[in-house]
Amino acid sequence: MLTDHKFEGWIAYDKDSAKGNLQWGTYEPKPFLDTDIDIAVTHCGVRGSDLSHLKSSWKPADYPLVVGHEIVGHVVRAGKDVKSIKVGDRVGVGAQSLSCLECDRCMHNQEQHCNKSVITYDARYADGSKANGGYAKYWRGSSDAPPVCAGITTYTPLKENGAGPDKRVGVIGIGGLGSFSILLAKALKADKVVAMSRTSSKREDALKIGADSFITTAEETNYATKYDSTLDLIICTVSGPNLPIADYISLLDVNGTFIHLGAPEDPTHSFSAFTLLRKNIKLGGSLIGSRKNIKEMLQLAADNIDFLPTQTGH
Repeated sequence: MLTDHKFEGWIAYDKDSAKGNLQWGTYEPKPFLDTDIDIAVTHCGVRGSDLSHLKSSWKPADYPLVVGHEIVGHVVRAGKDVKSIKVGDRVGVGAQSLSCLECDRCMHNQEQHCNKSVITYDARYADGSKANGGYAKYWRGSSDAPPVCAGITTYTPLKENGAGPDKRVGVIGIGGLGSFSILLAKALKADKVVAMSRTSSKREDALKIGADSFITTAEETNYATKYDSTLDLIICTVSGPNLPIADYISLLDVNGTFIHLGAPEDPTHSFSAFTLLRKNIKLGGSLIGSRKNIKEMLQLAADNIDFLPTQTGH
């Protein structure tokens, strides 16, 4: 079991780090607890939220910091109280690295909403030590940290809002979250999955991974009228400030649900309350998911999805 590895990674010291000014260096990890593991990182996703933290867009960042939260690697050290993971195991870490596992929310499979939750980076533990992410050689944190991010971020609202047979699902934005939304909605046997994007540049990709149809909102200027009341559930994955929410909501049928996953840095456009009242529309949001849902999602994907869309960069 390795205990003397050096923690090195791409460190952000100020807002300019988002412009490509990350610096490789060493940093001090959190103190190692008996419930912790150290992971030798082999892969780490790149997400828009990483840039938002680097730029201090959502809140002032706690510089210096190491970002990156879709982490995969092998366990190289495990505390004596770690029961379910051993050295050598291949593991993953998502956007949350700790919850108390004792409060009412945690006990009811809502640990992502725990008041003592610690996100994977740009946060601090109870002892004041920093949480750092996966743009690094090693990651240290709780062995109970939930794995993955994009998959569970989309599976949770799909499952909790009844995606499946007799449901027509729309997906706004065909990036990472949107692609997973399509794949998982199809795996849940939704009657129809409609992909939506401003242009047709991602049409082929969306249809390839299972979308039944594709709407180009910037090119089909009458889409709000043409496709009125044709969907039961919309998963919105985009974060732009000029989101035409009222037009998108018009696509929902009576008792439809609009779930927002994107986290824009600026306020979104306002809309009339009658947009919701006319058809009894429910408007909500969703944040990652529980460990229970993660296990369900992984099994669903293993049983129903032959491939996952990936992008690599160097």
